[in-house]
Amino acid sequence: MDLLRHTRRKADVEGFLDDQFLVAMPSMADERFARTVIYVCAHSDEGAMGLIINQAQPLRFPDLLVQLGVIKEDEAIRLPARTRDFVVRHGGPVDRSRGFVLHSDDYRVESSLPISDDTCLTATVDILRAISTGKGPSRALMALGYAGWGPGQLEQEIAQNGWLTCPATPEYLFDDDIEHKYDRIMEAMGVSLAHLSHAAGHA
Repeated sequence: MDLLRHTRRKADVEGFLDDQFLVAMPSMADERFARTVIYVCAHSDEGAMGLIINQAQPLRFPDLLVQLGVIKEDEAIRLPARTRDFVVRHGGPVDRSRGFVLHSDDYRVESSLPISDDTCLTATVDILRAISTGKGPSRALMALGYAGWGPGQLEQEIAQNGWLTCPATPEYLFDDDIEHKYDRIMEAMGVSLAHLSHAAGHA
């Protein structure tokens, strides 16, 4: 979470990409980010941090709760269906054992950090315990690991046509259609993958 605090921009600074989607261009050279959609949690002149939102982990959420000691193994079967089916996502290649929960702002604890008017990030076990009991936020996604960029690195990748950017919406951020999220966001941006030019662009 320290990285996020260090890269949070001041509210009166314009031009940074907090609360935006990064959508990988077909020309993306790094295979780890091929066809990814990343939600930018923090971006400043000190760097950027975001979470891949369209790659699922094989690890099941109940198994993660057991591993973290939130519940006992024999309690997993009694979890609400919504909790059992909560998908754990691959947030990025950095610190892949570390968990982050993006969620609606109807749930907050002291460690929750607002990203936008309606989206927060919490990286403590409190929110996992709340989700497991059905008392968590109305909308949420969890990811292990994150994507990080040093000063100026993300700007350079965008300039080199590695990413398209567009404002994030809760509908695309939190919906469960992970498999088609990339294509749906591209379509919503009015971008045809078949006709993409090699010129950098922003939606």
